[in-house]
Amino acid sequence: MAGGSIPHFQNDAGHAAITIGVKEFKCVGANAPFDHPHVFLDMGSDSEKVCPYCSTLFRYDHTLMAAETVPAGAIYTERAA
Repeated sequence: MAGGSIPHFQNDAGHAAITIGVKEFKCVGANAPFDHPHVFLDMGSDSEKVCPYCSTLFRYDHTLMAAETVPAGAIYTERAA
């Protein structure tokens, strides 16, 4: 995803799996103060990746847009301080 921003995903609801429309992304865990280090993950040629911090399973679906998730609401947006 050179030249673009890397989507960040969070899992406040504690879902076992989240389907996303990108293969390169960052997982932040839950929203602060319950987040973990914002770790970059790359699925490569695979279609699934487990976050090593929170164990969320991310699944790739090419039909989703970069900011879409299933279930909905797992895209992370930084809040102004």
